[in-house]
Amino acid sequence: MFLDGGKVSLPSTVRAEIEFLYFFGGRLDRSQKENLVTQLQDSLKKAKTVIVAHQEGLTVAESTDLRNKMRESDAAYKVIKNRLALRALKGTKFEVLGKLFLGPTAIAFSEDMIAPAKIAFAFAKENPKLTIVGGCHDGNELTLEEIQNLANLPSLDELRGKIIGILSSPARNIACILQAPAIQIANVFRAYSENE
Repeated sequence: MFLDGGKVSLPSTVRAEIEFLYFFGGRLDRSQKENLVTQLQDSLKKAKTVIVAHQEGLTVAESTDLRNKMRESDAAYKVIKNRLALRALKGTKFEVLGKLFLGPTAIAFSEDMIAPAKIAFAFAKENPKLTIVGGCHDGNELTLEEIQNLANLPSLDELRGKIIGILSSPARNIACILQAPAIQIANVFRAYSENE
């Protein structure tokens, strides 16, 4: 720990471990639990997709790595006690996922339809300690096959890039066509002046 202007700041690895213990196995009083459930419920109400995974033996470093990858794509990854997760799911379009919360469970969610599935699926491929058990998109429960198909779709940024490429392609082709006759005329004049 480092003292910084009277405040204690923690290295990111220690902070991640504390966060892990807080969500997964730490002791919380009733008001802290209620606050946690309310925050998670608010996040889930905004989310479009939720992926549920079992994580047995995932280290704090691996969990932090996955959490950072999710954050980079504006998604979230939370390890939370099942009882608290079930409370947070109540009243949301993801309530159907309640039956999946058995054992050490984590959830990935985002307003982006593809990001949580894509990142969780890629991470689970590399790390067998994370097993995707189900998911939901806007109230519709997803099978593992549907989650895999969702993970294989291009991201929103990739789609935007493709659309821009498609839209800019005709303009580029027209510019080349319009420039070609001018270049050809210039070449004819140059050849004519060289002959004289």
